[in-house]
Amino acid sequence: MKFCKTYQRYIQGHGHKLPAVGFKKLKKTMKRCRRASTPTCPDHCPVCDGTFFPSLLKEMSDIVGCFNQRAQKLLEVHLASGFRKYFLMLKGKLHRNHTALIQEGKDLVIYALINSIAIRKILKKYDKIHYSKQGQLFKSKVQTMHKEILQSPWLSELIALHINLRETKAKSREASALFHGCYLTFKDGKPSLTCELFDSFKIDINLTCSICLDTVFDPVSLACGHIFCYTCACLAASVTIVDGLKAAKSKAKCALCRQHGVYEDAMHLEELNILLGRRCKEYWEQRLRMERKERVKQVKEHWETQCRVFVGI
Repeated sequence: MKFCKTYQRYIQGHGHKLPAVGFKKLKKTMKRCRRASTPTCPDHCPVCDGTFFPSLLKEMSDIVGCFNQRAQKLLEVHLASGFRKYFLMLKGKLHRNHTALIQEGKDLVIYALINSIAIRKILKKYDKIHYSKQGQLFKSKVQTMHKEILQSPWLSELIALHINLRETKAKSREASALFHGCYLTFKDGKPSLTCELFDSFKIDINLTCSICLDTVFDPVSLACGHIFCYTCACLAASVTIVDGLKAAKSKAKCALCRQHGVYEDAMHLEELNILLGRRCKEYWEQRLRMERKERVKQVKEHWETQCRVFVGI
């Protein structure tokens, strides 16, 4: 079955409740271009560029916004404790059982991956019709705008959530025909999150910090989607652990892709932290001792500086 039909069936199966890529509409836009007077469309076509890319950008924004919002709510429920857990119980958000949480997390991962495939295929079709690279250039532009769904830090969190829940006492429902599963894999001692979907689509999220070249500890994801240890991210942003990543300047760049302005919306990956802590116990304990010493040192230096400022030394 062609992907377009599979995608339409998937979207229809969700009752049109979720934002999606207008596959048929975008293909019609390109067909209108082919019917124009010129036999082939130039690299910069007013028919396509004026309709195709703005429409696709809006759809991508809606998809990312919906995915992030739903993922955040799901993880909020799972990670809730203390008064927050009691508050959510009163609001009726904790009535979902263990199996339902696994299924909802799985559904969201499938939603992210299948839309990523849809966007990749429609842009590839655009370039094929136009004999251009405008589709690939648009994809790169969207990544700098942080509208690419695979860049979302919530995707890493949902995959980690799925593995964490799957490894506990309850069993999930049968896997969807679209879904082949999520795994934490180690190759040459280097960990990565692996997730597979039909159509031979597979993603690998590297969990090695590009700064310390070790398994990410207390991981944070920057707005560009790259994952680092929290202390390493603070070092790259030229801020202390006490001040945190929110204090990073807008000109501070990601240590890997060199994009600036990526630290303000950095997000701690709590589920991934739990997963790695379970799977890498010996390493985790060793890093924990090292991190505690470093944090105590930085806190002490911070307060000594503040005291000197206060007394005017």
